[in-house]
Amino acid sequence: MKTQKNIPLKKFNTFGIAVKAKQFIEIKLIKELVAVLKEEENIFTLSGGSNILLTKDIEKLVLFLNIKGIKIIKETKNIVYVNANAGENWHEFVQWSIKNNFGGLENLSLIPGNVGTSPIQNIGAYGVEVKDTIKEVHAIDIKTQKKVVFKNENCAFGYRNSVFKNKLKNKYIITNVLFKLTKENHKLHYSYGAIQQELKKNKIVEPTIKNIANAVINIRQRKLPNPKEIGNCGSFFKNPIVTKDVFDVIYKLNDKMPFYKTTTNYKIPAGWLIEQCGFKGKRFGDAGVHKNQALVLVNYGNATGNEILSLANNICESVKQKFKINLETEVNIF
Repeated sequence: MKTQKNIPLKKFNTFGIAVKAKQFIEIKLIKELVAVLKEEENIFTLSGGSNILLTKDIEKLVLFLNIKGIKIIKETKNIVYVNANAGENWHEFVQWSIKNNFGGLENLSLIPGNVGTSPIQNIGAYGVEVKDTIKEVHAIDIKTQKKVVFKNENCAFGYRNSVFKNKLKNKYIITNVLFKLTKENHKLHYSYGAIQQELKKNKIVEPTIKNIANAVINIRQRKLPNPKEIGNCGSFFKNPIVTKDVFDVIYKLNDKMPFYKTTTNYKIPAGWLIEQCGFKGKRFGDAGVHKNQALVLVNYGNATGNEILSLANNICESVKQKFKINLETEVNIF
């Protein structure tokens, strides 16, 4: 464990923003994390760097969480409990679970980032959220350096939200997550039209978890840019959820608008709203909106974090003026 100085962070964030860390330490073990926190509380944690937009150099001590390891803790005939450490790549962990025929994560294939950040955002796709499979979240209290275990019900999971993103933000560092997955009688989720079409195209009538994962991967690869090729954070905005009254007003003027009915409200695709405002495929210098998915903002090479943020603010203002809807960002902005 070595402290490095003035480290470029371009390769440590999927947007590829060229900022620097004044001080930088790579953490590979939980005991290393505890040792650092005993000496320094003024820290900034980085893991997969997939859900953050950096707009300036970081003066705090940057801790790059690279704690690896996947282990089966307990299993019954149909259930397996798997511990995955924070530094494990999320998609690789999903692939590991599918290879072992452990079900529950297949719809979350190809989501960028690491295991440790998945509960913070409560990542989700195609009718599934990571909260559906999380048993426990293990963390270190930054102030006391004590290990704390959060049961699922204590995480206040919501739509792209959790207690770690709000009330407990910057108070704990997640070190590992315990997942509850199925070994047989998997509960499959493929009611989304895009997945159904992909399965039908491949003439799959009775899909397995691997079939569903492959369908999701194919869909995402067609729609979303690879961060290794074009800097991006995946979905930049949340899909807004509105009341029936608000929905009725918008739908009356836009009867071809896609939407999803929730129990009491309506979810409108943010990508559709952004596209209607004319931003899809537009480029402003090296900052832009992806040509296939307006929900994704991209860095074509040398955009600064502030240029991406300025574009995001312009999009929000346009959507607000046209639809009277306030878009919220999914990504954390620093």
